[in-house]
Amino acid sequence: QVQLVESGGGLVQAGGSLLLSCTASGRTFNNYAIGWFRQAPGKEREFVAGIVRFTGSTSYADSVKGRFTISGNFATNTVYLQMNMLKGEDTAVYYCAARTFYTGATPIKAPEYDYWGQGTQVTISS
Repeated sequence: QVQLVESGGGLVQAGGSLLLSCTASGRTFNNYAIGWFRQAPGKEREFVAGIVRFTGSTSYADSVKGRFTISGNFATNTVYLQMNMLKGEDTAVYYCAARTFYTGATPIKAPEYDYWGQGTQVTISS
């Protein structure tokens, strides 16, 4: 079992920044992918960004390219999502997810992930 805990959400004005963290604990492994997803009220959960530990490769949704950056401190099993130039449409609950025993291309679909965190609320005010 793998446990994921997100932190760093909050309320910020449009144009501002937030840093989300996702820390994995429990039965962690060397090769895994971490993805960030978000879900706004009345909308489906959508992929935001992902990173694969084995290759270091990253992937982003078009809506966040150039504004969000995903990175990892794999020594501590922590993945970060730096969010800059935030917009109202970024308001959502943000979840991190893990896919274990994985070295391929960054998974971008929710069913590809094995474990999920509880989520952290991000609210952007205008």
